[in-house]
Amino acid sequence: MKMKPFDEHGEFCLTQDGGGLRRVAVRGAGITALSQGLCFAFQMIATVILARLLMPADFGLVAIVTTFSLLLMNAGFNGITETVVQREQLDHGLASNLFWITVGVGLVLTISFAAAGTLLARVYGDPRVAPVAAVLSATIFLSSASVMHLALLKRGLRFSVVSANDLVARATAVAVSIVLGVAGWGYWALVAGAVALPLATALGAWIRCSWIPGAPRRAPGTGQMIRFAMNTYGHFAANYCTRNLDNFLVGWFFGPASLGFYKKAYDLCVLPVAQLSDPLNSVGMPVLSRLRDNPEQYRRYALRALSTLAFVGMALGAGLALSGSDLILIVLGPRWDESGKIFTFFAPGIGAMLLYLAYSWIHLSLGRADRLLRWGIVEFAVIGLLFVIGLRWGPVGVAMAWVVSSWTLAVPALWYAGRPAELRIAAIVGAVWKYVVASALAGGTVAIVLRQMPSLRSAPGWLGAVDRSVTASVLFAALYLGAVVVLHGSCDPLRQIAALVRDMLPWRGAGSRSGHITPGASGATVIGTSG
Repeated sequence: MKMKPFDEHGEFCLTQDGGGLRRVAVRGAGITALSQGLCFAFQMIATVILARLLMPADFGLVAIVTTFSLLLMNAGFNGITETVVQREQLDHGLASNLFWITVGVGLVLTISFAAAGTLLARVYGDPRVAPVAAVLSATIFLSSASVMHLALLKRGLRFSVVSANDLVARATAVAVSIVLGVAGWGYWALVAGAVALPLATALGAWIRCSWIPGAPRRAPGTGQMIRFAMNTYGHFAANYCTRNLDNFLVGWFFGPASLGFYKKAYDLCVLPVAQLSDPLNSVGMPVLSRLRDNPEQYRRYALRALSTLAFVGMALGAGLALSGSDLILIVLGPRWDESGKIFTFFAPGIGAMLLYLAYSWIHLSLGRADRLLRWGIVEFAVIGLLFVIGLRWGPVGVAMAWVVSSWTLAVPALWYAGRPAELRIAAIVGAVWKYVVASALAGGTVAIVLRQMPSLRSAPGWLGAVDRSVTASVLFAALYLGAVVVLHGSCDPLRQIAALVRDMLPWRGAGSRSGHITPGASGATVIGTSG
């Protein structure tokens, strides 16, 4: 369905079906999670096929360029989106100003990055980098063209529309890469897919959000929103540099082939994290923004979200640590054995990484982009130091640095983010510690049991990998759920998760209550219910 974000007076005013804030939030998370799951499936299909069509060095070459281009692609998405979603008052004139600023910045960055391709080629000693950078520079402008339309959809809590658009765009990009990979285009197949993604996203966003920006003009609040956006993007830039410093160091010190192995292991590690953190970030930030004037309810929603993340994340981390190398063999084939080894070191940090990433939407939902930026600087210093230390052990040492940083910074980051809402360390630890202990107990027990089964551990080939991964996964799942029940003294956590999953199903009816979203007295968007 198309959305018309502004009424005849230029004021943001929407009507939305639902059943109150919780139903909108939970169903939105369910729709987004379903979309992310389908995107994950598309991405895995592309990974399986392209890993057999292309060489690791092809992935490494494209990763060298995207390490820098993705930072510039997000100049609008991270900053403008958040300020549009969390702001109390927004009209057509203000939105138009933000659109033209975003597109103008995108155009400048596109030209600058295309010109910098030659410099990148010299730094990495590979002349192929320059033409790849020139083509991928188009992704920066294409991304800037969809920022405002997607932000308006998210402000209106149109999560199903945003998710459908993302799903179509992802499927288009995957199809382009696979078709060109089969045609023998080599690394250009990856480049073409990378360009197809923002192009399809922009086309879909303009179709689904029926809004044409007006001419730029003076509008009160423009400067304030730009400052908020700059603080938010400043944090993203610091965070992005932190999270891509490893790619730069591995590519520089060990070459494209080693970077290809490392990047594939990292991507497969981050995929399950993204399936959970992205829906929560997309839904949690706009929903919690409406609760910041009610600290008690805010804390309850936030802690419930952290508890859910811990339940799933700790299980994923320990389970993939047990079977990760075999899964890589099954998915990518024996050519990627080195990625399997690196993935085994990444996996224990998945649960901590998932919890850690929640600090960003807590900061933004409280309107404190300034504190978010300050934490990003601390993060860069700590994680950057750990990367440099880990280099002496090669790509595996860098992967270990990721794990150490996630576990070390998770609780301090969440505490600092939640201080304005009085979210205390004891409450955070109390919401997650039982799941951490349960995953450690279950994972350690499974590892001991598998050591007593030498025939299973030494089973060769693809079938042996399947047997080991299935055995480890089933045994771990049973022990983990049992440990969760024992530590909580009841089955309540399992019932709560089951109820949450049922509520998240997008095909469940909205019930007998319908919600409406209208501007409140102060211009803030509020959710009400009618019988």
